Amino acid sequence: MQAKAGSDQQYVLALDQGTTSSRAILFDRRGQPLAIRQQPFTQSFPQPGWVEQDAMEIWSSQLAVARAVLRDHGIAAGQVAALGITNQRETTILWDRKTGTPLAPAIVWQDRRTAAHCAALSAAGHDALFEQRSGLRLDPYFSGTKLAWLLEHLPGARARAERGELAFGTVDSWLAWQLTGGRAHVTDVSNASRTLLFDIHRGVWDDELLGILNIPPALLPRVVDSSGIVAHIDAGCLGGEIPLAGIAGDQQAATFGQVCLAPGMAKNTYGTGCFLLLNVGHQAQASQHRLLATVGWRVAGQTTYLLEGSVFMGGAVIQWLRDGLGMIASAGEVEALAATVPDSGGVYLVPAHTGLGAPYWDPQARGALLGLTRGSGRAEIARAALEAIALQSAEVLQAMEQDAGRALAELRVDGGAAANDLLLQVQADLLGVPVVRPKITETTALGAAYLAGLAVGFWADEGELAALWQVDRRFEPGRSADWRAAQLAGWRRAVQRSLHWAEGE
Repeated sequence: MQAKAGSDQQYVLALDQGTTSSRAILFDRRGQPLAIRQQPFTQSFPQPGWVEQDAMEIWSSQLAVARAVLRDHGIAAGQVAALGITNQRETTILWDRKTGTPLAPAIVWQDRRTAAHCAALSAAGHDALFEQRSGLRLDPYFSGTKLAWLLEHLPGARARAERGELAFGTVDSWLAWQLTGGRAHVTDVSNASRTLLFDIHRGVWDDELLGILNIPPALLPRVVDSSGIVAHIDAGCLGGEIPLAGIAGDQQAATFGQVCLAPGMAKNTYGTGCFLLLNVGHQAQASQHRLLATVGWRVAGQTTYLLEGSVFMGGAVIQWLRDGLGMIASAGEVEALAATVPDSGGVYLVPAHTGLGAPYWDPQARGALLGLTRGSGRAEIARAALEAIALQSAEVLQAMEQDAGRALAELRVDGGAAANDLLLQVQADLLGVPVVRPKITETTALGAAYLAGLAVGFWADEGELAALWQVDRRFEPGRSADWRAAQLAGWRRAVQRSLHWAEGE
């Protein structure tokens, strides 16, 4: 049992390292965000299908906002009971253990460069083994083939890795390493479960999977609980030795922050992608509908498992309308534009710009805009974009309910696009169950804070966390089952036209 946080320690600091920005949020004992600082960082797209980031910029931006959130509110490190990390998952970093310098740009989770490698592994008959052990599918989304690519393409990297000179990590490991001056090379079970290298049932790195991908075990971080003191932050970083006590991948952290702690509870995060996760309890459940079995978190040695459906283009669809098409000047404009028409007029937008995730898992799919007529305009396309986010999520939820053998009572939602009332009403209409937005939508950071705070006694137990959760608004479904069926049938027709598109390139 950890010692209880002192009375002068009134805050928990969460580092929320996302796909497009680094954020730091300070939470009080009521789970309220006291202060937020955010800093965007550079995304690079050097080739079609490639997405990279500068790992040093990830670190410098994260450190800058952590320092700013304390400095701007006059809070000393001694007033912070614990620090929690949550991170964009699957993004892969390889660095020198001696210097802490990355060998190459970070390969982002959206990157598709290893599609051919995944196809070759599948053709060699490895699908079943990877799915049974790791809970994942052989898809470029996950870290294992990204790491294999780095070892194959960086001169001398494999030999150096075998000699123990290099370290691999997802972003949580990278931040923990930097925050502790290289003393802690760790990852938690939730992030480990997204690598293709981890046996989610035994809770260990899997030698057979490592062998198939030709990855030296010496590269790998130590796997720790999601809640528990791992190390202490170097005083030079934030002015004091704050316990690093919580780590979880962003979607698992959001599920914890939504207090979906009982089997059958589910949440959807509308971020760059959409991630729908269902708590299935303390035993992993294999999917019969092309979803992922994944670790949610491990607290006091007990593992909670989730089913997950990953949609690659969620809020990124709206970003594309803004940046790619110039249809809107800001993301916030899309709701008003879409609301000027009652429906999309038969227009469907399939946002397969980086392939399709669950339940299709087709890296060769490409985006499509279908059903256009002379009467189709900006409003119909904006409406189709919002509906595409909700349709993708509805299709995943149907698969999830079939796997779990139970219907959801409600869907808790968060993420940037959860502020869009029209989107959430469309989502409720398509699902046929209430969609519930909490008062605190910073649930990803909140989950990291909760995991860290539990470890040091800042919060007593999960019951106290559940009591802190409050509803902002419930969106009740207002459409018929026939309408829902027709919408999903039209969506599936559109998706069929986008599948396998890039195979002829």
